Amino acid sequence: MENQKSSSSLKAVIAVLAVLLVGSLVYIFKMSSDADVVQTELKTTETEKETVMKDLEQLKATYDAAISENTSMSDELIKERDKVVLLMADLQKSKGDVASLSKYKTQFAMLQNNMKVLMQENEGLKKANVTLKTQRDSTVVVLGESKKYNETLAGQNEELSKVVEKAAKLTVVNTRGSAFKVRSSGKEISTDKASRADMLRISYTIAENQVAQSGVKTYYVQVIDSKNNVLGNKKTENFGDNTLTYSFISNVSYENKTVNVAENLPGKDFEKGTYFVNIFDKDKLVSKTSFTLK
Repeated sequence: MENQKSSSSLKAVIAVLAVLLVGSLVYIFKMSSDADVVQTELKTTETEKETVMKDLEQLKATYDAAISENTSMSDELIKERDKVVLLMADLQKSKGDVASLSKYKTQFAMLQNNMKVLMQENEGLKKANVTLKTQRDSTVVVLGESKKYNETLAGQNEELSKVVEKAAKLTVVNTRGSAFKVRSSGKEISTDKASRADMLRISYTIAENQVAQSGVKTYYVQVIDSKNNVLGNKKTENFGDNTLTYSFISNVSYENKTVNVAENLPGKDFEKGTYFVNIFDKDKLVSKTSFTLK
């Protein structure tokens, strides 16, 4: 009887222990399963965090590339890029739980949409700038060609002005010098002897020129004897830095036709030798000749 009770008690204890063992195994299995789930969730959130971070880095790189193009939208692009940088910093500090990741994904989606809008505007501006640059380059080419044409035309006009100016200059030809003896009756007798001469005659011709301006033309006549003396009035005229000593002034009325001019230079005690005659238009020598008195 005693033995039967002991055996029953032992069985009961064994049954209880078995139940406890089964319960423990079930609890341990559940805890292990829960830990695996938690570990899996942690790995998943960490992976998602890295994915969001990479997306943000790509978004930042896109902004950096657009900013480097230095368009008129650079300020707006920089502001949006800075928002991405701040969100990356916040994400880096976050614990990476599901709730916070959901928030970052939402913010990323908003920033990405903003980026698409700004990129479209930026591309539009770039295309407009290309068009404007093309138009500007075309304008520069046209202006350059116009400038070259104007410079060529100005050069041609300058050359033409020089040609006209040159053509308008009067030509003095047939310049001669001779000596005369003037009798009391007024009769003039040509001579080549210095001792007999009491007047020199300087003659020249102004050639016909239809281009030249008509009117009174003034020439300065310089007569130099064999002793290198300037005869006549010996007056001096300044032309800028140049100074001219002349014998007399010859004023001629010119009407675009050939004019023969003769001017007399009275004197006495003329030197023997060669005389030089120079005719000046202001300070420009336009004709010269020489003659000899014995």
